[in-house]
Amino acid sequence: MNDILARRARRATAGIALSAALVAGIAPATAIAAETSSPTAAVALQTEDAAAAKEKAYAAMQEALKNLEAAKDAASPEKIARFNDDIARFQELRDKMTAQAAELRESLPTMQADGDAAQAKYDEAINRTSGLQSELDKKLEVLKALEALGDEELVETVKQQIKQLRQEIVTAKARVDFCEMELREVKGRLERQERQVNDCERDAEKYKAHTDQFIAWRDALLDNLKKRKRPMTTPARHTKRQRPRQTRPPRPR
Repeated sequence: MNDILARRARRATAGIALSAALVAGIAPATAIAAETSSPTAAVALQTEDAAAAKEKAYAAMQEALKNLEAAKDAASPEKIARFNDDIARFQELRDKMTAQAAELRESLPTMQADGDAAQAKYDEAINRTSGLQSELDKKLEVLKALEALGDEELVETVKQQIKQLRQEIVTAKARVDFCEMELREVKGRLERQERQVNDCERDAEKYKAHTDQFIAWRDALLDNLKKRKRPMTTPARHTKRQRPRQTRPPRPR
């Protein structure tokens, strides 16, 4: 009976040693030989193997963290490069809009002078028409008086003058219409030019805001990248408290 129990104990000890050997990377034959020859040494070997496995797991975790940080660092330069490209693009657009606004603004004084000249022509045409109309009204009053007096010769002369004034008024009104159209066109060109200047300046401000925003994002990313590159202190490892092993009571014979 004792021999049977001894053989069972040796088989169980060999199984434990084989499992520990496979975990720790020790040759199974060596582990079994050591365990069967010395049960106490086998228990000590199993404890050391568990501690070594724990050390390997911790080292693997630290390596994974380092690889993750390296991956972040590798991605950050790519983001910074994209930000730099966007910053350069928006700066180029801002410079273009600023230059275009300046070029358009240069012609505004000349266009304003053209508008003033067109306004003067229109006012002159209006005044001429008004003057001719006033003169016609006077001639009509004279005609009535002459017709009342019965002076046929003077009546005919005044009628010819009235006819001439009406023709001049027609021509003057046509001149007013032409000057009004010209004034409207000049003012329209001036207003469009001013809108284009305002649009270019507004776009330049918009591109400047985009540039400032991307610069802020890039600088923040650079700060984070510098912070990640600073050496970090490794936190102290807490050893897990080992529970006391409970031994089973011997089986009754």
